[in-house]
Parts: sequence; structure tokens; C-alpha cells
Amino acid sequence: MKTSSLRLLLCLLLLITASGFCATHTYTMIDIGVPAGDGFTVPRAINASAQITGAAGPANGGSSDVFVYTTGTFANLGTLGGNSAIANAINASGQVAGYSTNASGAYRAFISNGDQLIDIGDLGGGSAVAYGINDAGQAVGSAVTKDGSNHPFLYSNGQMIDLGTLGSPQGGQWWNSAEGINNSGVVTGYGYTADSGLAAFTWSNGVMTQLPSLGSDWTEAYAINNNGQVTGISQTKNGANHAYIAYPNGKIKDIGAIGKYGTTWGFAINDSGVVVGQAQLDNGAVHAFVYNGKKVQDLNNLVKADAGWTLIDARGINNAGQIVCTGEDTNGNLHSFLLTPQ
Repeated sequence: MKTSSLRLLLCLLLLITASGFCATHTYTMIDIGVPAGDGFTVPRAINASAQITGAAGPANGGSSDVFVYTTGTFANLGTLGGNSAIANAINASGQVAGYSTNASGAYRAFISNGDQLIDIGDLGGGSAVAYGINDAGQAVGSAVTKDGSNHPFLYSNGQMIDLGTLGSPQGGQWWNSAEGINNSGVVTGYGYTADSGLAAFTWSNGVMTQLPSLGSDWTEAYAINNNGQVTGISQTKNGANHAYIAYPNGKIKDIGAIGKYGTTWGFAINDSGVVVGQAQLDNGAVHAFVYNGKKVQDLNNLVKADAGWTLIDARGINNAGQIVCTGEDTNGNLHSFLLTPQ
């Protein structure tokens, strides 16, 4: 009887272990390198074809150009005439959106047309930055208005539209921004309320809706998937800062952190609800993470270690589960890494 019970217990333990193992993806990791003559790359997004975009430049970080990486090849899209530019989003056709300095040093939002960056204007204040783009080529970001305020915008059909605010006071010190847009044209972002709280929102068909928080008056939203799920960072009632998933039905889920006192930022979410971002550990180090519905996991523990490199953040994930991360070596060099689920 005791022997049978012991065997049964061992079998159950094996099943539990196997189930837990199967639920955790591991990843192959590829250093995509840097364009010729450059010293660093930082990735910001990946599309369904595993095209990657971001910024590349010399090791000293004094300048940067927009890059698009496609199956081993870098395309340099340059800048809008200034010395720095970065692409923050890429759609299914490889069109990117981001921001660049121009010859006068002003920050300008752009989308790409082939290998050219196109300045998409502003809201009257001379400056704009773009953070998201959908498959229809609609872009979103933040632009300065005539009175010096920062407002979220939607760029569509050649026009930049002021999306308004959640009641934000006027003035440049109050940052209001659209950060992501899905293929249904639903926009997400964050901004200040009339009582100076910082809140996440969605915008659709002219209506801006404030999203719930994790219990405080500070929430930011960075990305939205095609199911309307939003991720970002929010402060909890006890003062912790955690990534979350907000759902179209008005509910919000705290996805937690790594360690007891850690902080997490959710930077991207795919249509399966998998979130990637950056986690600050209890010891202060920052690592890339993935959340697949169970717990926040350090991506450094899910890849075969590439000697000398630490994955410090994850900025993009596609629906195949491929992730783009920034890796840092012991000398402070930054490279882009492509992670593919095994």
C-alpha cells in the first residue's frame, strides 16, 4: 500500500513538473548585429514578418539613424536632417513611425514612405513625436499645440488630428500622449486629468475613455492589441509600480513583478495577450521580461546565455511570439536581439 501510494505521488509530481515545463516557452536568441560603421542598435518594434526597427549609431551615442532590419540586412532610413532619429513602431508592410530632429534641432514626427522619412507636421507648436502605427498607416503620438501644451494626436489620411485630453491643465509641463493604435483605429495613451492625476485612456471615434488603475492616480498606457487589450504601468494602492493588462470590459489585471519590491513596465502586447517589457529587480538591475498569463518571467532565464550580454528590455512582440530586446554587454555596448519561441 505504501509502495503504491509512493508511486502515485511520484507520478503526480512528474505530471506537475512536465505541465509547468510545457507552459514555459524557451527562446532561441540571435544578435542581429549593427549596420556597417555603427556601434549600437536599440530595437523598438517587430512586425509579423520579423522586420525590426529602432535606432542605430556610433558607439559614443552622439547621433542615430532609423534602421529597418529584414532577414540579415539593414536599411538605413537616416533622419529628417538632424543628428538623431528613432523609429518606435512598424506595421505589416514595413512602414515605420517615430521622431527625428530636423536641421533646426526641432523634434518632428515622421512616417516612412519606402526608404524616405516623411515629416507629418504638428498641432501648431512646431514639435511632434510619433510612437505608434497600424496596418492602415495611421500614426499616433504627441504634438505641441499653439498654446504650448502637449496633446495626443492621430495622423490619418494626411491630416494630424488633436485628440484632446482628459482635462489636463494647459502648458508644456503637462505631458499628454497617444502611444499605440490597433488595426481598428482604437488609440491608447496617457495624460493628465483636471486634478493633475496621470491616467491611461483609449480613444475611438472621437470619444476618449479613461481606463481603470491599479488603485492610485498614476497610470500610463503604452500599447494596445487588436482585441483592445492595453498594457503599461500603474501604481498600486500600496505604492508598487506594476505592469497591467486593461480589458475592453473595464477590468484591469495586475501582472506583478519579479521579486518582492520589483517594478515592471509593459511596453508591448500581442493578440494572444502576451506582454513584454522591462522589470527592475529587487537589487536595482533592469532585465527584459515576458508575461504569458501566469507570471512575469526574466527573459534572461529563458534563453541560452550569450556570454557577456544581458537582456535589459523588451520593446516588441509579434503574434508568432517573437520578441525584440535590447542587450547590454559588460562594456555598456547595446545590440538588438531577436528571440524566437522554441
